[in-house]
Amino acid sequence: MITLIIIGLTLIALALAIPISVFLIECLAALVQKPSSNQNYAVVNPRISVLIPAHNEALGIETTLNTILSQVDDNKSVVVIADNCTDETATISRQLGTTVLERHDLVNRGKGYALDYGLKFLAENPPDVVVVIDADCHVEPDTISKITQQAIIKQRPVQSTYLMETPQNPTPKDSISAFAFLVKNYIRPLGSSQLGCPCILTGTGMAFPWSIILKVSLANANLVEDMQLGIDLALLGDPPIFCQDAKVIGVLPTQEKAAKTQRTRWEHGHLKTLYTQVPRLVSASIRLKRLDLLALALDLCVPPLAFLVILWAAALVPSILIAVCNLSVFPLQFLAVEGIMLLTAILITHAHFGRSTISLKTLLSIPLYILWKLPMYFGFFKKPQQEWVRTERDTIVP
Repeated sequence: MITLIIIGLTLIALALAIPISVFLIECLAALVQKPSSNQNYAVVNPRISVLIPAHNEALGIETTLNTILSQVDDNKSVVVIADNCTDETATISRQLGTTVLERHDLVNRGKGYALDYGLKFLAENPPDVVVVIDADCHVEPDTISKITQQAIIKQRPVQSTYLMETPQNPTPKDSISAFAFLVKNYIRPLGSSQLGCPCILTGTGMAFPWSIILKVSLANANLVEDMQLGIDLALLGDPPIFCQDAKVIGVLPTQEKAAKTQRTRWEHGHLKTLYTQVPRLVSASIRLKRLDLLALALDLCVPPLAFLVILWAAALVPSILIAVCNLSVFPLQFLAVEGIMLLTAILITHAHFGRSTISLKTLLSIPLYILWKLPMYFGFFKKPQQEWVRTERDTIVP
């Protein structure tokens, strides 16, 4: 029995080496300084349409639209899909001169269905590039131009940098969440890009050539529909690329319930996508002899950082007991090295990228943040979230 436990812990330690190694390699690769990819492009001027799925976004839609309208030639090219709205989202959007589509379907709910509705409208007079922006974001200047130029020249889906700002007077939890976003949505995609690998779509600030977005169906209620979209496009031969110079900013919700709802949807969706899509990508990589699919599978196999630390700690405790009892030191040795790798990656990313986001003192409270998320992960194994649920919004401050 003891032998089986030792073998099991050793196998777990070896399995954890894969996502931990990928995480460290991506963080190290992000340190490599290369010229921005869009600097080598001549300026092109494709005809674009911006799709904005919106469900009861009256509090912040005007601020979001103002950051977008200054970047387009025609306000009508910005299409707001007022999806099952019961507030003034449609009215406010029309007043700003955008095209507004009102969709009412209480059965088929979610961002994917709203985007599908918008694409069907655009099909009557299709643009060269479709840009997707969430209704609760601030779009930095020139972002739309940068991602559309890359999309049209590379003929690939393009993902901009999507980060989260902390609210005023942030709690340690807010700061750690913003840092986690920085790692997931900027540092790791940047590292993958430096290595010549594709990236995962992260939800907003995305650009798609029209001929490519037509290849897939968006009409679904997937909890992380954007992540799944990137995987589906990669399997069809169009893996997304990362544009580090384009930036979209969201704001973390201040309400505890809203923050928990948001994180539960993202992380349950991420974990479900991990165990369903990584085998699919690896199989396709072998069958099609495509290393880019393998790279995407390895990137996707890195779970949310807090969950990865929990898995590591859960294996560490029995490994220490077994070592103390002089039964075997192999599992503990493997896990100790992996712990050093995790700590190295986190400290490197903080030192080079995260000091303006989170102080070193606040970074030390990560164990408390992980404890806050434990019930969320237990919930995934007990009763994973199945339905798309909109996060309650705070007012967006310009």
